Amino acid sequence: MSEHGYSSGRLDLPFVGISTFAKRPYVQDWNAIDADVAILGAPFDFGTQWRAGARFGPRSVREASTLFSFGHAGAYDHEDDVTYLPGSVRMVDIGDADIIHTDTVNSHANIEAGVRAILKAGALPVTIGGDHSINIPCINAFEGQGDFHILQIDAHLDFVDERHGVRFGHGNPMRRAAEKPYVTGLTQVGIRNVSSTAKEGYDDARAMGSDILSVRQMRALGPEATAARIPAKSKVYITIDIDAFCPSIAPGTGTPSHGGFQYYDVIELLQEVCQHHEIIGIDLVEVAPDYDQSSSTSILAAQVLLNLLGFIFHAKGH
Repeated sequence: MSEHGYSSGRLDLPFVGISTFAKRPYVQDWNAIDADVAILGAPFDFGTQWRAGARFGPRSVREASTLFSFGHAGAYDHEDDVTYLPGSVRMVDIGDADIIHTDTVNSHANIEAGVRAILKAGALPVTIGGDHSINIPCINAFEGQGDFHILQIDAHLDFVDERHGVRFGHGNPMRRAAEKPYVTGLTQVGIRNVSSTAKEGYDDARAMGSDILSVRQMRALGPEATAARIPAKSKVYITIDIDAFCPSIAPGTGTPSHGGFQYYDVIELLQEVCQHHEIIGIDLVEVAPDYDQSSSTSILAAQVLLNLLGFIFHAKGH
């Protein structure tokens, strides 16, 4: 097909084409993943305790990510004097895990299967939720992959053991993670104000190896000192709840909590962590786009993920 005025192919602007993450290739066959990083959607929000809608998070974050897809030559950051995510970083989008409405167990199993497929291919798994319960199958998928530490960036501790029989909702994931023998500890940053976890949960979290910092405590420490609290030489899984950010910049979430992070609070922490640790997996959760008609929450989520991936692969020499 010829394109008027372009001898070198399509311009392929952000608003053109199918909305895969960053407009990278779609791989439908999970047995044929050949990439450095693979994106998995987990459109599951049955674990919410208040406002649903995060099932549309993966779709909205993918669409928002096209804003940053002006070609595939990478993104130059003049402050760092670095071109992040150059063409040498192979990224694919493997679509969504199948979700079975009202069926948490089997929906979570399908998410776990997607993460396992990415790990089997030797790629870095990046899962876009969905509510925070999708972290449970993500961490389950790492069984047999060796020990690692979890960095959680969130407004809520999510360390409820069981409430009215519920063990796999979005208030439980960090408790379920801490129970894993291969999770050596958690650094939980941004936790503030009225939370979903009672005092007993905080006591349990600290007893099980958690380091808990509020937004104000992290700001007082700064990104470098905060990152230094993560055990040296540990591999790190990063889970980011979009409600870690102040709802003034991220209103599109089910449980907004005022007093949250601004953009560079999180970006500078992530950059510091990536310089000193191997990042083995990522999830970003709780984007509920219908509560934000401006789409700024989805754009924020996409921008954070792309910057984080840039930091990770720059540290690896890309």
